[in-house]
Amino acid sequence: MEIPLITAEAAAAEWPNQAFVDEALADPSWRPLPFTQFVVKMHGRCNLSCDYCYIYEMADQSWRAKPMAMSRATVDRTAYRITEHLTAHRDELTHVIVTFLGGEALLVGAEELDYAATAFRAAMPDGIEAILSVTTNGILLDDPAMIAVLEKHDIKVTLSLDGARDAHDRHRKYANGKGSFDAVMRGVAALRAAATVPDRLRNVLCVVDLENDPLETYEALAAVGAPQVDFLLPLDDWERKPPGWTGDTGGTAYADWLIPIFERWYGTVPMPTSVRFFDSIVGLVLGGQSTTEAVGLEDFQSLTIDTDGSIELIDALKSTFQDAPLTGLDVFRNAFDEAQLHPGVVARQRGAEGLCETCRACALRDICGGGQYTNRYAAGTGFLNPTVFCLDQAALINHIRGRVLDDVARLKAAL
Repeated sequence: MEIPLITAEAAAAEWPNQAFVDEALADPSWRPLPFTQFVVKMHGRCNLSCDYCYIYEMADQSWRAKPMAMSRATVDRTAYRITEHLTAHRDELTHVIVTFLGGEALLVGAEELDYAATAFRAAMPDGIEAILSVTTNGILLDDPAMIAVLEKHDIKVTLSLDGARDAHDRHRKYANGKGSFDAVMRGVAALRAAATVPDRLRNVLCVVDLENDPLETYEALAAVGAPQVDFLLPLDDWERKPPGWTGDTGGTAYADWLIPIFERWYGTVPMPTSVRFFDSIVGLVLGGQSTTEAVGLEDFQSLTIDTDGSIELIDALKSTFQDAPLTGLDVFRNAFDEAQLHPGVVARQRGAEGLCETCRACALRDICGGGQYTNRYAAGTGFLNPTVFCLDQAALINHIRGRVLDDVARLKAAL
């Protein structure tokens, strides 16, 4: 896979920059918001070798110089910083999400996950609830000790799964080339058999692959039985075009892949699962809110803490250029409040002001929201661009909006 040759020094001169922060601070109607999600990288390595992985296969290679796993000292310091931040913003928050991530987060082992979950639950000031989750490839879910920790701390599980066996094993393989589907299914079966609540397996994530049949993929994901499925567009941008992308000729290959799934999902009563991408678009069409950063203008209030204690922006930025997520802060020297005025944070909290002129002028602006932030990157202009999936987003949104508004009109006529 070709890696863009973009240096951190060159990227630092791109948007967003300090001038954008200064403009935000000059706006009396704006103020920075506290962080409500902390993504904690418990382990920096993985037991799979997926060829599309943004951590190991894309632009940023900082994982090579970082600890393999987060130490207890770093866990404790992260918990301290969470308590500090939540105490300072107690009046603005009712709950926060702590998500364990990797690499493969479960490689840290049951004992260390237990230690971290205990520390983060204890970090919550009175009146603030902690929602704990883990994102995993599922292979280690067949460990009874691991399941016991998930149960003990009520940790919700998000599973990465790309569909049925052939679809999943095309990319999600071991280093020896063997597919991981059977191991994942064993883990899922073990978790479901031992879970004391029906939504222990809360979400299934799938990266869209145009080579897979869309309806077969959807049916395989829904069959897992999680209450939510989420389709993710590939983490590509204007420097490295997505596989099979047709936007340069006006095509909408990704929308064309997703629309049949929407039709199957929307037309099934009762719906077997929520699809977060679709749910968010429907909600926005009807005047509600989005629950995914892929669409909408909701404020983004997330930080990542890497295995060495570095305080970073969203981990997916590793797909764009070397050191893209770095803030220069870490939990040993800095409070989370110090990250609130980082340009990359302000850009995500300024709503329409954080979009390029093309997106601000678009009729779909408030629904699309400029698309996934990572997909907007281009050398020279940074993230001040439409998403590389601009045409796909527009086609998908227009299709969904048309279907939903037609149904609303029919319902009104029937009253």
